[in-house]
Amino acid sequence: MRAATGVATGVQFELKAVTPSGPATAIITEVAAGIRAYSVNGIDLVEAFPAASGPPKGAGIVLVPWPNRIRDGSWTQRGVTRQLSLSEPDLRNASHGLLRFAPYREVGRTASSVTLSATVFPQTGYPFQLDTEVTYTLVADGLEVTHALRNVGEADAPVALGTHPYLKIGDVPTGDLVLRLAAGTHIDVDDRKNAVGESPVDGTPFDLRAGRSVGDLDLDDGFGAVDIVAGRCEHSLTAPDGRKVTLWGDENMRYVQAFTPRNFPITVGDAEPQLGQAVAIEPMTAPADAFNSGKGLRWLEPGESWTLRWGIRHQGF
Repeated sequence: MRAATGVATGVQFELKAVTPSGPATAIITEVAAGIRAYSVNGIDLVEAFPAASGPPKGAGIVLVPWPNRIRDGSWTQRGVTRQLSLSEPDLRNASHGLLRFAPYREVGRTASSVTLSATVFPQTGYPFQLDTEVTYTLVADGLEVTHALRNVGEADAPVALGTHPYLKIGDVPTGDLVLRLAAGTHIDVDDRKNAVGESPVDGTPFDLRAGRSVGDLDLDDGFGAVDIVAGRCEHSLTAPDGRKVTLWGDENMRYVQAFTPRNFPITVGDAEPQLGQAVAIEPMTAPADAFNSGKGLRWLEPGESWTLRWGIRHQGF
């Protein structure tokens, strides 16, 4: 089903599936190919937002060809310095890539899945061309996401990718959930949220490997040394009754950002949004300022493609 156009995020692609935990639904947006809603048996597993508004605090969007920030929008690699537009002017950074406000086009569709495509065209500070696709599929135990990037330009292109889902267990206050991040290092930043180093989390408040209550956290922090086991990483939110929502990624997702804003517009049913705490678990292939540091940065040769996967899995529902 395609909802009517004319809303802030364009066409709405509604997915439906029957699962062992009950009916699952998701809404994917034309703009930024974002997740606007996802629920299982009536329980929201992401922070939904109204069709009439844009994604608050980047909720659910795809971040490509870089996640997070590039200091001053300036980057140097292979002996060339380039200047991107400053999409985060208050902090004088280039933030969250080049497709966060771009429309995607539908290239594949079933009742439980949709594939959307968008092109990164050469522009100021990024004179490269990429074809990108993202496929969302409802499966028995969650929502699976597959990204495919292809360099259709004539020069090697630097690429990194991330996404921005806010997870929840809709019938439990988010502050009561326990957040676990399988990450061994913290990305240290300056007052403009730009990376200045990387340090072990051992013995620090950033060690979330054993879990901490979201209500005790105040994070907008990146993490590295993500634990990859059998080609997969896992971060999670757990409710007091043992139910769990896991954010997993393949071996490409070696970094993660955690964000716990207390002023997120929480939407419950048809009621007006009320400000409250939310938690984003953002899988990333590279940390902030990767175009300068080179960490996690991948260079695609002309004609080369890159496929990567992540997803949301529910347990105990």
